[in-house]
Amino acid sequence: MNKKTRGNNVVSAVWNLAHPIANALELDLWDVKFVKEGPEYYLRIFIDSDSKITLDDCEKMSRAIDKPLDELDPIVQNYCLEVCSPGINRELSRDEHLEKFIGHKIIVRLIRPFDDGTKELICVLEAFNKNEITVSCCDNCNGFCDSSKELCILRKNIAFIKLDDFDD
Repeated sequence: MNKKTRGNNVVSAVWNLAHPIANALELDLWDVKFVKEGPEYYLRIFIDSDSKITLDDCEKMSRAIDKPLDELDPIVQNYCLEVCSPGINRELSRDEHLEKFIGHKIIVRLIRPFDDGTKELICVLEAFNKNEITVSCCDNCNGFCDSSKELCILRKNIAFIKLDDFDD
């Protein structure tokens, strides 16, 4: 039994374990989250592929990671393992996600609103770096920019970025 880890270390340990397993199943590892909801802990492994993720894909990944995860034993708490698709309006939390969706419509939720109270923007992702994202505004920019201008938003001020794929 290995030394148990906490929080982000759990995510990192599970990512390192799950990544080659997903690749072997011809799946992409999208994200790993370890969260507490109410009294329960959940380890969520999000998988993706160029085609639709099916329930069979989730089951295969769950079965493939079950024994190696038990052997690694990185989590102190009892938890529920969930393997799932990132789904519609997937969160873009890693640089690889942002790179893949440059030029796509996104939803940006801010930690604190702009002076006019705007806390959520629907815009197009134009570029990013480790400190900020650059977007061209579409809807509800309320004068911050128009469709011909770009807006830079510090990443530290962003609660989340999600793909806005309802129209696609």
